Amino acid sequence: MSGETIITVVGHLTADPELRFTPSGAAVSNFAIASTPRFFDRQANEWKDGETLFVRCNVWREQAENGAESLTKGTRVIAQGRLKATSWQDKKTGENRTGWELDVDEIGPSLRFATASVQRGGRKSGGGGASTTGGFASTGGGGFTNDQPQDPWGGQPSGGGSWGTPQDNEPPF
Repeated sequence: MSGETIITVVGHLTADPELRFTPSGAAVSNFAIASTPRFFDRQANEWKDGETLFVRCNVWREQAENGAESLTKGTRVIAQGRLKATSWQDKKTGENRTGWELDVDEIGPSLRFATASVQRGGRKSGGGGASTTGGFASTGGGGFTNDQPQDPWGGQPSGGGSWGTPQDNEPPF
């Protein structure tokens, strides 16, 4: 839809994602991201935290299941999606309130201070039910893995020749 506000938020999950299913079987996961800017105060000669932004997020379908299985409280994530306003009436005061939510299109762990292991998920047929097909699993080390060979080109140029070192013989691309 045109005119939507697309934003990217980097921060930490405030709790484990809450996975639920609609009556029709579609998965939805809800969570909040806390994003706190840091700045260097030259007068005090120290880093200080700015005001924390809390963003409520919704993720749908297989991505909701993968995220609920892979992400936990405190995980630093990068989320991109469509910002939307929600309105409600405060039950105690009767006042009208407005809040903001992010309908997430993409989410994953930030690799700035961690590593992750990726397992490629297969496509599901039909809807509903929990998926066990993976997503992201944060790890303390080990780097990137998946079911594919580490070097998808096999380390050799087509035609069976040898590239040698980059200074001797550059690859043909």
